[in-house]
Amino acid sequence: RALGCRDGAAATHLKFISLFVIFFTSVIGITTPVLLARYFQGKPVYDKAILIIKCFAAGVILSTSLVHVLPDAFAALSDFQVASRHPWKDFPFAGLVTLIGALLALFVDLTASSHVEHGHKPSGDYLPVGTHDVTVGKKVGNTNSDLSNEELVKLKQRLVSQVLEIGIIFHSVIIGVTMGMSQNQCTIRPLVAALAFHQIFEGMGLGGCIAQAGFRMGTVAYMCLMFSATTPMGILLGMMVFSVTGYDDSSPNALIMEGILGSLSSGILIYMALVDLIAADFFHNKLMGTHTWLKKGSFIALALGSTSMSILAIWA
Repeated sequence: RALGCRDGAAATHLKFISLFVIFFTSVIGITTPVLLARYFQGKPVYDKAILIIKCFAAGVILSTSLVHVLPDAFAALSDFQVASRHPWKDFPFAGLVTLIGALLALFVDLTASSHVEHGHKPSGDYLPVGTHDVTVGKKVGNTNSDLSNEELVKLKQRLVSQVLEIGIIFHSVIIGVTMGMSQNQCTIRPLVAALAFHQIFEGMGLGGCIAQAGFRMGTVAYMCLMFSATTPMGILLGMMVFSVTGYDDSSPNALIMEGILGSLSSGILIYMALVDLIAADFFHNKLMGTHTWLKKGSFIALALGSTSMSILAIWA
């Protein structure tokens, strides 16, 4: 069966079909929340709808990192070809690199947040308030600070969207390259279907964040295009690498690279999902405090997002 599966011509044919399928499903996934947000903008339901979409998205991203990316990274680095060599057999490197990814995301977050706050700090006396809604602090004796606080929240949301896109793109390239280098048509066929759904859900996650961040139209279009084109570009890159080098996707060096990059992107995505999406929305959002039903609805959306992505792990 294994020999029957390794058919280069059939695998290449499937990969070319997958380029178009994955690109179009990515476009559908990422543009849906953006277009819905534009349609609902200014209506009373707008903020609540965006919040529920973001919570669904957070579940998708958390599940992607814990159920899809991290187990694959661990599997790659614990493969007998890698695990029998130094230094890979001496230490759980997949866990270490995931930790580095999470700390790296925190470092980027802290650096960019402090830069944003110093650049947009309004004058006046401040009392520190540890919430996302009031990013720098509550202004004493002056109500003009509301606009500045709103601007800071918007800037923070833009930063979250950009760091999240970097994490997702990183992991999409790895998926694409791995698939592009594979010559096994039996694994590629179910992977195309699973990746199509994967891109729809992940695109909805990123699209929800982009919609809330209020970017200019050109920036939104660029971010949507980057997300949609990354996995197909990864597949083409993988195909080119294989055609030029005949590189075996199961060689120790390929497994090490896949394991390290997978662990790193997993750490970034775990941090983004838990800290910048779930914690920010559930604990620091005014709407959650004023509407009990919204908190319940958001949690259900989070659980549905996690479940939908976890189910896809059966196929890919």
